[in-house]
Amino acid sequence: MGTAGSRTGRLEPMAFGVTYTEAPTPSFLFDLDGTLIDSVYQHVIAWRSALSAIGIDLSVWRIHRRIGMSGGLFVSALLRETGRSLSKAEIDQLQQAHAEQYRAQLDSVTALPGARELLDALTDAGVRWAIATSGYAATARPALALLGLPDDTPMVTRDLVRRAKPDPDLFLAAAAVLGVEPRYAMVVGDSVWDLLAARRAGALGVGLMSGGYGREELERAGAYRVYADPAEMLARIDELGVRTDQG
Repeated sequence: MGTAGSRTGRLEPMAFGVTYTEAPTPSFLFDLDGTLIDSVYQHVIAWRSALSAIGIDLSVWRIHRRIGMSGGLFVSALLRETGRSLSKAEIDQLQQAHAEQYRAQLDSVTALPGARELLDALTDAGVRWAIATSGYAATARPALALLGLPDDTPMVTRDLVRRAKPDPDLFLAAAAVLGVEPRYAMVVGDSVWDLLAARRAGALGVGLMSGGYGREELERAGAYRVYADPAEMLARIDELGVRTDQG
């Protein structure tokens, strides 16, 4: 179908074209750990230390496969594998021990390559975005400084929703904070749990391999596109429908 240029240079449907409601510019809902900051293995080590302290020894790879889930589901899944059982109070203490072990490693956590530049580019292009993480505010909010972001950056943490990933609550809440419909948003995450939550939220999923999952795993979980890290995503941002040239 033909199009006609407006005085602003933007293309518009010709007078005889179909009348339709134009879709809004895509918004982005970012996971945090392994997506914007290089912290997955610090979390793995923190969980391993916390579990070892109560006599549960698990291989690092088993812990890594669960990173990205809510803390409660994470612990339940690992306990199922070991045949152990813990009370609600003991699980709460275990999660607190993990948080303490993780905070002790904060000095080794850095922003992933291209993370700052990607967020800056989206902001400059007028694209709305927010962060949605299964982490609690106490461990997640310090990441804002790593990314050079202000304290009022839109961020939804585990404290603010009923359930975390793989439930969709975090991404639904982040979309609500931005005032956008989830179907017009893209979830960017590094784990299969992010992508499962994205599908349940009705959003398109984009996978990053910077958290340790492979391309095929992320694609099977529903990723529309998979990139190595935020830097590659920025370099190929046009594949996600973002027009940085406003054309």
